[in-house]
Amino acid sequence: MERIDTQIVVVGAGLAGLAAARELTAAGREVVVLEARDRVGGRLLNHDLDGVGVVELGGQWVGPTHTRVHAWIRELGLATFPTHDTGDALFEDRGVLRRYGGALPRLSPVALAEVAVAQLRLERMARRVPAATPWEAPHASVWDGTTLASWLRRNVRTRLGRAFFELVCEGLFCAQPQEISLLQFLAAVRASGGLEAMLETEGGAQQDRVVGGSQLLAIRAADTIADRVRLGAPVRAVAVSGDRVLVRADGVEARARRVIVALPPTLAARLAYAPALPGGRDQLAQRSVMGAVAKCMAVYETPFWRADGLSGQATCTTGPVRIVFDNSPRDGAAGVLLGFLEGDAARRLGALAPDERRALVLEAFVRLFGARAGRPLDYVERVWAEEEFSRGGYAGFCVPGALASLGPHLRRPCGRIHWAGTETAEAFGGYMEGAVLSGERAAREVLAAEPAAPVPAAQGV
Repeated sequence: MERIDTQIVVVGAGLAGLAAARELTAAGREVVVLEARDRVGGRLLNHDLDGVGVVELGGQWVGPTHTRVHAWIRELGLATFPTHDTGDALFEDRGVLRRYGGALPRLSPVALAEVAVAQLRLERMARRVPAATPWEAPHASVWDGTTLASWLRRNVRTRLGRAFFELVCEGLFCAQPQEISLLQFLAAVRASGGLEAMLETEGGAQQDRVVGGSQLLAIRAADTIADRVRLGAPVRAVAVSGDRVLVRADGVEARARRVIVALPPTLAARLAYAPALPGGRDQLAQRSVMGAVAKCMAVYETPFWRADGLSGQATCTTGPVRIVFDNSPRDGAAGVLLGFLEGDAARRLGALAPDERRALVLEAFVRLFGARAGRPLDYVERVWAEEEFSRGGYAGFCVPGALASLGPHLRRPCGRIHWAGTETAEAFGGYMEGAVLSGERAAREVLAAEPAAPVPAAQGV
């Protein structure tokens, strides 16, 4: 058992935990980061394609408004390249495949009109929701008691119009519209700069990728504080006594003055706390769930669809793959089609054997891109609900009815315990940007509470 005396313990070496640790270290504080996995990055994970490039099995995209992540990229000596967006996109509905250019597929005029009107209404409502404190919105309780599905039933009457927003909900939350409250949806829209900013590739949240893979952000950040990170140390318990905190992990005990728990609320609740957390915080955690997502990639010798004038992007009402991107390496040395399984599809296919899931994903690629898509050189995937220290993605969210009443506990410190993670971000929650912002915010809270804290005495708590 390694015993460490420090000033601050950070639980989790994802972007949020690393951001907190870097901020505290820069301010001259002694920090130890305890990470359960044998790697840093959390829900960021690179995969090497046998020397021809790297793909991202976890979070990957950076938008132009993600200013803190872009600052990290510059500071850490990294670079970005644009997501491939040249050529026509594909839209499949009930077995009918259409090519289109522009932002939206050629739906019926009535469906297009409904989508435009509904988007305008949602944007207007979102402007009334405070980004950092959505529970303070004028109609917070009513909107939180209404699911997105029930709002769509009342306001969008065409099947294709509703299908569009179902795809949006799955793409943002990895969940179905009946699982998401209207308030949660509006809060995400407001905190991310609007629906178009969330959905677009060029000019939107999917605009850029990190050269070498997004996990390099975490790897390079951890290198700047390498001696402070302990891998393979899943935290089990946090005990607070007076002005001391004892954090127990496998193989490590760390004594400190404060702790930052940089985990999704549902995972943070699985730690043992002494004394028990306040009821409001625990109730919030009980009502926080993770989305369900699997990233599935087929690897080809070349991105052959580009020669056909296709961008590699597709949306489908049929499923199980509903959203597809060209995820090829920067130089096109290999072609990669990325298909997302989200929400119900991820839960259903996630229970299958890997070979069965692979066959269904490739069948979807063949429907979209032809027979060549059924003969990949390689196939890689990550089912995030099966990850012991993630249990889903992209982020956690509150079940309907919980955010309005319990949201204030999301970031509120519990004595010497502080909270970070993209779920707690005041903006861009669910994105890498939100993770970095949340970690830096938690570090500032600690610095304000401990302006010049001494290293605790060895006797501990």
